[in-house]
Amino acid sequence: MAEAAAEYHHGDQPVEDHVRTYHSFLTLAKVAALHLAVIILVCTLWFCVGAGFFGGLIPGVIVAAVGIWFLRAKPLAARH
Repeated sequence: MAEAAAEYHHGDQPVEDHVRTYHSFLTLAKVAALHLAVIILVCTLWFCVGAGFFGGLIPGVIVAAVGIWFLRAKPLAARH
């Protein structure tokens, strides 16, 4: 057990897997939040406001399209 702790050197491990997992999690969280926002908007307009099915669907599609446009993958140079 003491040998395993002695083999660990802080900062020497590759972090590529961690970075890839982190970016995947952030992408999943952003997409899930967008889906939830669209569902809440459509259901609120459809049932609570009484705008009807298409009165909720049309703004939902617009919000989804704008959200997808804003959440799309940016080029690497634009990230920094």
